[in-house]
Amino acid sequence: MRQGWRWWALAACLLVRPCAAACPDWNAPRAARELHALHDQLDHWNHAYRTAGHSPVDDTIYDQALARYEDWRACFPDQAPPALAHLADATGPVRAPIAQTGLAKLPDAAAVQAWMRERGNRDLWVQPKADGVAVTLLYVDGRLRQAVSRGDGLHGSDWTADVRRIAAVPKRLPHAPPRVLLQGELVWRLPGHRQAADGGVRARADVAGALARDPLDANAAAHIGLFVWDWPSGPADMRARLAGLEAMGFGASAALTQPVASLAQVRRWRERWYRQALPFATDGTVLRQGHRPRGTEWQPTPPDWAVAWKYPPAKALATVRAVDFRRGRRGRVAVVLELEPVVLDDRTVRRVSVGSLARWRKLDARPGDQVALSLAGLTIPRFDGVVWRTRERAAVAVPSETTRDGLDCWHPDAGCERQFLARLVWLGGRQGLRIDGMGETTWQALVDARLVRGLLDWLSLTPAQLATVPGIGTARAAHLAQAFERTHAAGFDSWLRALGMPPAGNAESSDWPALAARDTATWENVPGVGPGRAARLRAFFHHPEVERLAARLHAVGIAGF
Repeated sequence: MRQGWRWWALAACLLVRPCAAACPDWNAPRAARELHALHDQLDHWNHAYRTAGHSPVDDTIYDQALARYEDWRACFPDQAPPALAHLADATGPVRAPIAQTGLAKLPDAAAVQAWMRERGNRDLWVQPKADGVAVTLLYVDGRLRQAVSRGDGLHGSDWTADVRRIAAVPKRLPHAPPRVLLQGELVWRLPGHRQAADGGVRARADVAGALARDPLDANAAAHIGLFVWDWPSGPADMRARLAGLEAMGFGASAALTQPVASLAQVRRWRERWYRQALPFATDGTVLRQGHRPRGTEWQPTPPDWAVAWKYPPAKALATVRAVDFRRGRRGRVAVVLELEPVVLDDRTVRRVSVGSLARWRKLDARPGDQVALSLAGLTIPRFDGVVWRTRERAAVAVPSETTRDGLDCWHPDAGCERQFLARLVWLGGRQGLRIDGMGETTWQALVDARLVRGLLDWLSLTPAQLATVPGIGTARAAHLAQAFERTHAAGFDSWLRALGMPPAGNAESSDWPALAARDTATWENVPGVGPGRAARLRAFFHHPEVERLAARLHAVGIAGF
């Protein structure tokens, strides 16, 4: 039955032909080699399906590969092998009361097990990952005061009026503390929904679409439910938080948070929620530490105390056009594949990150190769692997990685240009000082004009100097100078992140001299800082370049230095 579906999908594509790609620029001998190679690959997949009962590749990838093969046969009819023998049978504006952190996604069971082991397999909990839209709810004296969308994690849309129309969101809480902050998911009600069989059924889009209409109509509001996945202002202990949620009327949500102490237990809950009925769509599971930082300490970035393990998503096939090696601020090389445009879940994807240079070397994706893609979250394409490789391997210039301690390339010297630029982008970006108007292109212009040769040279630039840079006029120069001046008021923690200080766990950042005075043993006593990170922190604070930067910040009067 599945093979028959494959054939009809291909037939539709061949009849309409909009899915056909441009013909490859191959001579006749190469076309013959590539076509025979893909023919053999498809035949191998089909043989495995017929003999083992399952395909080595996702159905979506198979269908696209088969369509690609037929496109190539049409491009090179004289070099094409015969049709596959079995083809006929084949088939926000408001400030949120607390940050929305987001979640890092773990790729597989091995990563989940490693994450659990790092936490001693203790005080860990699992939840279904609701497929809806995130919301933060504020109750004051038991009454719903505010509802804010996720937005950028710190600022979102004011959904209070719409949320008050949703019966599933209580307007008053019984037995509630004076101030209650809740975070959860507004979901599309799907009684008896089985994710494995029913899929996402556009549940997230339905909720988002309903909330985008002004006002939210009564029929749509009746279809929206609420899954509360955390109580940021609640007790430190998970069991106490769950008991409190139940007392406030969120018993159904509390019941979907379960203790786990092994990967096997996580798998059981994951499989149960994937196969059995839930009242809403899900796209994976979430693992949480019971004890985590207070909500007031959360940042709009994925924390290390909660992660997601998503279900297998839909995939797409893409052709690699080029391999781009990008050096980051710590010297690591990140690899990005430039792709022939491909549509994935109604989005056109032109590039995808492979990750580290080591991963690229292992997978060896080169121009002309066919790669599998999927979506990570709502919009980010993910590289899943090479589906098949061209017979003629394209040459690529592979860079070497510098030291991985992150303490080199503080100036745009030869070989350090990309890494130094990455440091500047980090410093001025959302992770650091949030300097308005400063992106990679503008930083590069300042470097090219030789106005910025060190990480903090921009601090002393005048509007007149900035105006001499090509592309920066007088008005923009004045704006940038004001933006630079505003960084003097940035908090000490923001400056530490901007300089590239390694994560310091729950360490209190009092001032630079106090932090620099800590030895490795002192750092190791900080919760969340192990021996490796302690050594990196000690090295950071005592690196000569970092010490010079701190001295300069002290000289210009930056608080904390």
